[in-house]
Amino acid sequence: MTIRTPLFCGTALAERIERVEAQLVAHASAAARARHGDSAGFVREIGGGVASYAEADSPFNKVAGLGFAGVPTEAELAELEQAFHDLGSPVTVELSNLADPAIGELLTGRGYRLTGYEDVLGLSLDGLSAPEPPPGVEVRLSREDDTDTALDVMIEALLTPDIEGVPSAEHFPRDVLGNVIRDMDSTGTRRYLALIDGVPVGTGSLRISDGTAYFAGAATSVRHRRRGVQTALIATRLADAIAAGCDIATVTTSPGSRSQQNVQRRGFDLLYTRALLQLAIQPVVA
Repeated sequence: MTIRTPLFCGTALAERIERVEAQLVAHASAAARARHGDSAGFVREIGGGVASYAEADSPFNKVAGLGFAGVPTEAELAELEQAFHDLGSPVTVELSNLADPAIGELLTGRGYRLTGYEDVLGLSLDGLSAPEPPPGVEVRLSREDDTDTALDVMIEALLTPDIEGVPSAEHFPRDVLGNVIRDMDSTGTRRYLALIDGVPVGTGSLRISDGTAYFAGAATSVRHRRRGVQTALIATRLADAIAAGCDIATVTTSPGSRSQQNVQRRGFDLLYTRALLQLAIQPVVA
């Protein structure tokens, strides 16, 4: 019997994965500002990551990839916090447990509170054969006129989440999610639709950068769960990632969720966890 060696994640690989996600946040935030045609919002580099404000209630309003290129100063954080607060937004930081521990101490000392966790999983694609999708589910690339269809699937899935795992505290309005899909698509992210008997029942996306295939946006309509929809979406995206020459695929999930179980069944390993820290809107003294 062949025993597979789990993918090991040290600080170098974590930095690479965090950099890819930070790039997505930065590009999608820039797309949002271009879409509404004004100068509101920002993307700033900080501590090896980026701080982004895209638009009101956007999931791209956050600090991502922090902690792999030095510890920010109190003054840098105070300026950044004020920029978020001036736009009516709290400051949300995604902090890897492989980042510099001094940053966690710095943030909690400034009043940031823990609001949740998310897990980052990865799969080595070196020598991996493209998997065959399960029968009965068709997966194709989404067209420009499929945005509303993908959005309908995503909204239905979010309104009726799986009960397994740690519940997500994030909830976004429909119009904001629609903007997120359009902004991600405009940055070169590939979106896929899964269909059963010609009916759209699932969606997922793939972004390729720096040899990394980043999976995101997975959702399945309630009536078609447990029918292999996400397995088909994973298989198709893995095949495309391998064809594009990627050496690793990554995905972020809620801890203990059905999504995490789905990707682990396909061979993904748990690499690290991010703590979600938030500073409420209030005056900050450096």
